[in-house]
Amino acid sequence: MYKYSEMKTDIFGTIYILAREMELVDISLSEEDWEVANKKYDASYAPDDATLVEIKNQLEEYFRGERKKFSFPIKFRGTVFQEQVWNELLNIPYGETRCYADIANAIDNPKAVRAVGQANRKNPIPIVVPCHRVIGKDRSLTGYTGTRTDLKEKLLELEGVL
Repeated sequence: MYKYSEMKTDIFGTIYILAREMELVDISLSEEDWEVANKKYDASYAPDDATLVEIKNQLEEYFRGERKKFSFPIKFRGTVFQEQVWNELLNIPYGETRCYADIANAIDNPKAVRAVGQANRKNPIPIVVPCHRVIGKDRSLTGYTGTRTDLKEKLLELEGVL
């Protein structure tokens, strides 16, 4: 059974956190994103669920600058390629960035730079799976969850990159 909770943040406003059993499955950064995810998962509202409370606590610590790494289980639901990319994103340390070509090379698929960008765009667990740490080769802030580079900029500022 899928369960969810809401969380207020200074950067994103209200975000929606979705879990199944003890694993984080999705973080929706807007109400529109949440509507799509909730149709897919048909989750029950469970703000007092221990897993969701722990995830929210760790996210709050991150937003306060007190946490650099998350320690709860996550569950990807994507293609094999997307999951390769998302797993590689987990290797980017807090406060560091990589370009799309770096990720493509790290997964032994150097010609897949654009596909890496598309996988980033479809990342269902932003913030925790740090797609915001992937920037253009020229250090430009390319799209975050599509076009929201302002959100990427705020997260990179929080981490001291900008």
